[in-house]
Amino acid sequence: MKMTMMLCHEAQPSLLQIPTGRMNLSMLRCRPQKEKVVVVMGATGTGKSRLSIDLAASYPAEIINSDKMQVYEGLDIVTNKITDEECDGVPHHLLGIVDPEADFTARNFVSTASITMKSIVGRGKLPIIAGGSNSFIEALIDDQNYEFRSRYEVCFLWVDVAMPVLHRFVSDRVDRMVDAGIVEEVRKMYNPNADYSKGIRRAIGVPEFDAYFQSEYSSSFDKKTQAKLLEEAINETKINTCKLACRQLEKIHRLRNVKGWKIHRLDATAVFQKRGGREADKSWAEMVAGPGSVIVNQFMYNFSHSRSFATAADGGGRAIKRGAAMAAAVL
Repeated sequence: MKMTMMLCHEAQPSLLQIPTGRMNLSMLRCRPQKEKVVVVMGATGTGKSRLSIDLAASYPAEIINSDKMQVYEGLDIVTNKITDEECDGVPHHLLGIVDPEADFTARNFVSTASITMKSIVGRGKLPIIAGGSNSFIEALIDDQNYEFRSRYEVCFLWVDVAMPVLHRFVSDRVDRMVDAGIVEEVRKMYNPNADYSKGIRRAIGVPEFDAYFQSEYSSSFDKKTQAKLLEEAINETKINTCKLACRQLEKIHRLRNVKGWKIHRLDATAVFQKRGGREADKSWAEMVAGPGSVIVNQFMYNFSHSRSFATAADGGGRAIKRGAAMAAAVL
């Protein structure tokens, strides 16, 4: 089975324009109004965790996971959970805390994330919400009681990668997940009577292997047939991951263009085209971490758009030094 690399049509919004110049501290005007929150969005595999940790290097911040599968305990390879090393000492919340058999809904997320944000702010730190589950983020921001918007001012950052490039990356990532032991990880929790509509078993990379594991439990399948079923499971995981990326992108466009959310787009396509290494880290700093830091500085200190401030390259300089561990996971 071969996977098509063009599974969805991609819109091409204009690139973010970042003013240049040097930051003047006299320009800082802190208004004692709503508390600040940063939300990092993007399709699967685009580097949301990497950017959130880069931002946390510039501010006293803690990160709240908004990936609906990563909230569950277990299946760290399947769900691409960030490792302790990649966290780089930055506190993370809502990561691997929910029973894998339970259903963690958007309402559960809103309740838990709200308590967590209040706690982070109470410690004098910046909450950074990062994850690909836009339905969770939308439920939090646009809650029926307007509780979030009455308390918080939010800055949205969107890490975007051209879909053909991202499709190739996530396909390669699935191969790396296989090498890392995804088959063995899923096999340990395999249940022939499992309900794939509940809990962590909904995660891409779990139901796709059902037919293969069934063949292992049956004496009617030879090794050749089993190998074919395994190959099909891997390809199906790749296809479904690409489809997920398309759905996530469509939701971001809806939030931006229909609901009018002010979402700042950071184009990381060139980073992924370099396929890792020093040049990729440099591109990340110049095109993603740097501009992202500039936007958050403007948000935190209420700069006027007409003012000049630090260049994107200056803002992302530290990201090159911090990027090695995260780049290994993202690129």
